[in-house]
Amino acid sequence: VQLQASGGGLVQAGGSLTLSCVAPRRTASNNAVAWFRQAPGKEREFVAAISWNGGNTLYADSVKGRFTISRDRDNANNAVYLKMSSLKAEDTAVYYCAVARGSIATSDNSRYNYWGRGTQVTVSS
Repeated sequence: VQLQASGGGLVQAGGSLTLSCVAPRRTASNNAVAWFRQAPGKEREFVAAISWNGGNTLYADSVKGRFTISRDRDNANNAVYLKMSSLKAEDTAVYYCAVARGSIATSDNSRYNYWGRGTQVTVSS
């Protein structure tokens, strides 16, 4: 299963970016999807998750109020988005999207079995 994450780039602090994750409908349409990130020298950490129908979302404390996760179930590619606003230098990382085994949004990375390659986000201060 291939997940394709895109939308990363270089942005100034305070700016915005929107990441996209495309997953095969047969794989992700009934599954929760999440974003994780990994900064240099740090462990991968949870960012946000959304349930299979978009009814529930979950955010890390560090991004609450600044990031918004959403999904377009009508999209043929079952796209999931992460809108990032008020970006900070500490948001710099490689961002990965992942599809869970189940339908409930969770921050537990062991519950995600499909991972994309990641997209680099760099925030300059």
